[in-house]
Amino acid sequence: MSLIRPELAARLTRAREAIGAGVALAFGLWLATRGGWLLAGLGGVVALVGAGLLVAAIQRLRFAPVTRGPGVVEVDEGQIAWFGPGIGGFVSLAELAELGLITVQGLRVWRLRQSDGQMLLVPVDAQGAGQLYDALTTLPGIEGHRLLTALAAPGDTPLIWQRATSRILPFRRP
Repeated sequence: MSLIRPELAARLTRAREAIGAGVALAFGLWLATRGGWLLAGLGGVVALVGAGLLVAAIQRLRFAPVTRGPGVVEVDEGQIAWFGPGIGGFVSLAELAELGLITVQGLRVWRLRQSDGQMLLVPVDAQGAGQLYDALTTLPGIEGHRLLTALAAPGDTPLIWQRATSRILPFRRP
């Protein structure tokens, strides 16, 4: 028998990274007030690290789904895989050309299109979809707030990010 309700335990488990970062921030502030330049400096550094981790944890927490949708997402060595009921697929982050968020048959999905035209639709609330935040923020020229804004918007965002094409012109000899 547990002393904590299952719903509360699930929420605490989901927010464990943010709770840990908050504890680090509080510890750094406490340490900074203990007196002396050394403890103040050390506490300030710990508090800054804790604050940075807290901001990142809150962004990941906002990105991670609360409910469970169809399929499982795995991110491994620059490759995003989605294993759905009867279907699935893979895309490479290095070959990703476009990223969008659309609605298909009433289900919000991330639309990941590679440069060769292969497309993968990943449900926003699939199990493990929280891993996508860290993977997608490694794309060149994208910020995490653009992903969070698109996710919070009520409508579709067909194009969140697009890989810049090469502007190098071929040299032709006369």
